[in-house]
Amino acid sequence: MFKTINLFLLMKIVLVGGATPVPSGFTFGVATASYQVEGGWNASGKGESIWDRFTHTHPELVTDHNTGDVACDSYHLWREDIKMLKEMGVDYYRFSLSWPRILPDGFTNKINEDGVKYYNNIINELLKNNIQPMVTLYHWDLPQKLQDLGGWANPDLAQYFEDYAKIAFKLFGDRVKRWITINEPASICEDTYGNGKGAPHVFSPGIGDYLCGRTLLLAHARAYHMYDELYRKSHGGKIGITIDSIWAEPNSNNTEDIEAAEREMEMELGWWANPIFSDEGDYPSIMKERIARNSKLENFTESRLPPFTNEEIKFIRQSADFFGLNHYHTWSISNHEYPVNDSPSYQKDKGTKGVQNPNWKPSPLIVPWGFRKLLNWIKKKYNNPLVYITENGIGDNTGILQDKERILFLKVFLEALFQAVNKDGCNVKSYTVWSLMDNMEWDSGYTFSIKFGLYHVDFNSANRTRTPKASALFYKSIIKNKHLDDDVHVVVV
Repeated sequence: MFKTINLFLLMKIVLVGGATPVPSGFTFGVATASYQVEGGWNASGKGESIWDRFTHTHPELVTDHNTGDVACDSYHLWREDIKMLKEMGVDYYRFSLSWPRILPDGFTNKINEDGVKYYNNIINELLKNNIQPMVTLYHWDLPQKLQDLGGWANPDLAQYFEDYAKIAFKLFGDRVKRWITINEPASICEDTYGNGKGAPHVFSPGIGDYLCGRTLLLAHARAYHMYDELYRKSHGGKIGITIDSIWAEPNSNNTEDIEAAEREMEMELGWWANPIFSDEGDYPSIMKERIARNSKLENFTESRLPPFTNEEIKFIRQSADFFGLNHYHTWSISNHEYPVNDSPSYQKDKGTKGVQNPNWKPSPLIVPWGFRKLLNWIKKKYNNPLVYITENGIGDNTGILQDKERILFLKVFLEALFQAVNKDGCNVKSYTVWSLMDNMEWDSGYTFSIKFGLYHVDFNSANRTRTPKASALFYKSIIKNKHLDDDVHVVVV
């Protein structure tokens, strides 16, 4: 059933040329998310999440009409997952807690002891194998009963999130030393509340997405300050947030496109980073100005972007010990002003349009120089904060074990990262591959084109057999040898 060791013995690495050393003190990990790998959707007292409800009631909105009811079955196979982690030699494992597995109804009056036991087992076994847990509190699986109250568009959810975080810190914080409050606020708010994509399938462009964003930022800050006040001294951990961002490359040398690319960065990454990491706090000025202007032209009596009070700005500012960064793509950005009579939307507010340039090398999906530019933008904009790369990876378009494209991706992106650290002085201390294994990729389901794993999972097998891809051995070699070889090939022998 568990093929890891045998298949690793059938692979070897062929090295040619020189090598780039890994920066001193740098750590490596892999990531998963609870809904995408756990399964056990209603096992042992777990409550219903928004993704349970979404996939059960709207299968037509998932590419293959499937669900995460079983997924990788990590609820039962977590020991095998840790064997895979140990075999690769990672320093840490980034995984998320399922809010409804711990608090079935979302509230603190009912704690599911089986859920607590499940995560205790994982944490303890990781530490036993010298693998540090990096735990995300919220990776998109909100308890459905909280969504019934309005979800992230309801400002009271910030308090419910703080309550949940307090339970998690109390239960696991003596062993977990790196916490992420929220994963990818832009994906949560813009994809779902703005575009109606995925759970909870709310379509409220230019309004619901901004309400969601305000609540999320306050929820993050509440959890941070609560940890700071109650647990930092005894637990000694760090707490941050993970923000996803593209790199926006100007489509031309025209002033309008250069300004549009900068505006894209300010209104995508800055929407979340500016309130937390900037000296002044609050949303970026350009974001406030453009949304206020558009709102007025659309006959709203006030801006669609709900403001923070001065007290809230101070409360959110500097509420992170590290900047978690997820990065996948670079886009070519041009200025594109939308007609005034178009419906309100985040895209209209940005006034930009993006494409992936087919002439980029190695490919439009593999743009390492964009990664380096992004890291330097963060360094300059936010006074070189401590950065953890919490996700980076590429989806398989074949599902084969000899995943040469992923190896190329990892090689050139790590080269760009090490250049950003060693040559540019960017304060990046860790790198996380998405993902440990193929999984339920949200509304893309289990389709081949969206398989990100270092390990293949046989979803047609009752035991969800895991098999290492060539990229798993490549990643293992980097961690073990502490250098990135200039030319590397992984072959089956």
